[in-house]
Amino acid sequence: MTPEENFMRKIEAGEKIEPKDWMPDDYRKNLIRQISQHGHSEIIGMQPEGNWITRAPSLRRKGILLSKVQDEGGHGLYLYSAVETLGISRNELIEALQTGTAKYASIFNYPAQTWGDMGAIGWLVDGAAIVNQVSLQRTSYGPYARAMIRICKEESFHQRQGYEIMVTLSRGSAAQKAMAQDSLNRFYWPALMMFGPHDSESAHSARSMKWKIKRETNDDLRQKFVDQTVKQIEVLGLEHPDKDLKWNEERGHYDFGEIDWDEFYNVINGNGHANRQRIEHHVRAHEEGEWVREAMHAYRDKKRSAKQQAA
Repeated sequence: MTPEENFMRKIEAGEKIEPKDWMPDDYRKNLIRQISQHGHSEIIGMQPEGNWITRAPSLRRKGILLSKVQDEGGHGLYLYSAVETLGISRNELIEALQTGTAKYASIFNYPAQTWGDMGAIGWLVDGAAIVNQVSLQRTSYGPYARAMIRICKEESFHQRQGYEIMVTLSRGSAAQKAMAQDSLNRFYWPALMMFGPHDSESAHSARSMKWKIKRETNDDLRQKFVDQTVKQIEVLGLEHPDKDLKWNEERGHYDFGEIDWDEFYNVINGNGHANRQRIEHHVRAHEEGEWVREAMHAYRDKKRSAKQQAA
């Protein structure tokens, strides 16, 4: 049995591929692209919410939001650590993000304008992430699958935190309910875009499915998200942003309106409301933290030298 045949045997049997196992170069490259994009999304995703920590309406809200942003930083660390097992360095990952070679979720290029957006981001954005990431706990690459187990548990908290904000606003004053409706209107469609283009138009979907990196298609995941949010919007007493939404008895799913794919591609190609701001902030924070990394490396070298001398 050739290495490639053994690789496909493991894939078809549902076994995990581990870092030291033989794998096709394209499988490795596909994983590096997907996991790094996921990690970058977690790190960049800290920015719109982090900007609201000092403006949260209460100490309780501040503490919860601070915990959520901290979780997202941890998720980025898990994912960067997982992708490093594929032979790429942290410096290479950061450079790819800052130069625009690597992408991150397009939704983080939309500005968070109101406190209601903290609810919409937690409920819709993290809710969409959960729909996508639950199946990734069964992805074929071991380090990625194991990282997703903890990430999904924490994302569940994030989704509930966001929905709780929306419940409070929708049951508050007329102005608060209007704020919740506005946030829903602005983030609903970008949340649907998070699942990526239609499968027929996706450059990576077919091979990712073949190798079981992805276990469900973009369109199937998007349909799950649409179906589950309908009742949630009804409970909030808000108006659904999709005027074409309609239950399809034959399919057993909701039919929904067409996504503005021109907007999607415009944002991921760098022309969103906050693309430049997000990367500039990341570059600035990275440069300002250089002294911390240098100190860590110096301390590590000092400890290693002391250990060698003692030996």
